[in-house]
Amino acid sequence: MSRTESSTRQINDPTSVSEQAFAWIDHEIDNLVAELAGNAPLLDRMARYHLGFVTADGDPIPEDERFRLRGKRVRPLIAALTCQTAGGTFDHAAPLAASIELLHNFTLIHDDIQDRSPNRRHRPTVWNIWGDAQAINAGDALFAAAQIGILNSAAPSIAADRLLVIARAFNRMTIDIVRGQVLDLGFEGRDDVTPDDYLQMIQGKTAAIVAFAAWAGALLGGAAAPAARSFADFGMALGIGFQIRDDALGVWGSSEETGKDTADDIRRRKQSLPVLILRALASDDDRSCLEIIFRKEHITEDDVQAILCLFERYGVAHEIEEQVRRYHDDAEAALQRLSATSEREPLDVLHRLTDRLALRST
Repeated sequence: MSRTESSTRQINDPTSVSEQAFAWIDHEIDNLVAELAGNAPLLDRMARYHLGFVTADGDPIPEDERFRLRGKRVRPLIAALTCQTAGGTFDHAAPLAASIELLHNFTLIHDDIQDRSPNRRHRPTVWNIWGDAQAINAGDALFAAAQIGILNSAAPSIAADRLLVIARAFNRMTIDIVRGQVLDLGFEGRDDVTPDDYLQMIQGKTAAIVAFAAWAGALLGGAAAPAARSFADFGMALGIGFQIRDDALGVWGSSEETGKDTADDIRRRKQSLPVLILRALASDDDRSCLEIIFRKEHITEDDVQAILCLFERYGVAHEIEEQVRRYHDDAEAALQRLSATSEREPLDVLHRLTDRLALRST
């Protein structure tokens, strides 16, 4: 295979491109997290532990084991790819992409505290090891480091006023995430949450950061405002579909692949989309059965199986797949609008990544 053929094959392979982008992003994350240490080495250790770089004792984790612990890193990858699609390079996008990943992990640390989640990515959460107060400190530090990364995103192709627009949007997006989390926590214990309520919640909590990543990466790469808006539309649709798939995995995903117990969202009484669809479709008797189970102090395995049977009776899994397909198609349509003004090869990778996320099992 020639060098040209190899290069073409790699850029059309999302896994290969991910590895190239992650090398830049990991380097930038390492630089940003290094600013946390100072005279409080525990802060650096908690951050690096959560990010999958070290053990709880601070021992480095081999590179080949980090992938399982660091998460999918979809958000920074999208920023890197949209930057490249708009004419930029991975190194231009690295500070922005690292900031997006640090912000995402700031929210995860705080989410784990709020949800009392004992484990994430197959090992104990930060609060479960060091306590709530120190975990809050770790999350806050990642948020501050993310802000520094945004200001490090200056590149020859970007004017100062454009960087200011990105920085302002970054903070507005963070507020959207917090609003979404407030809505999500407010859903707990309610039996009147609708699919429209759910959509409003995930637009903030989950999709806003994906839309920002796609939009800001494109701006950083030199895209004009109309093209950047199409990238944002792509990210919003992809983010919504991503969360709907996540909700499906919270019910039907295997513990080996997700790192959580099968049907864990049922045990946690999550007002996820499968539950909301069931509530909308079920008969009065079956809806009453669902509510009785969700009000119980302890949900048994028989209760879980009863709800799974209701999901099957009303075709909830099929309806979920239709929703995922709808948002996948919306994301694809947004990418199609960009085909005439974008670099073809990274755009092809975005198409492949969109397909992969719609079909994922983790």
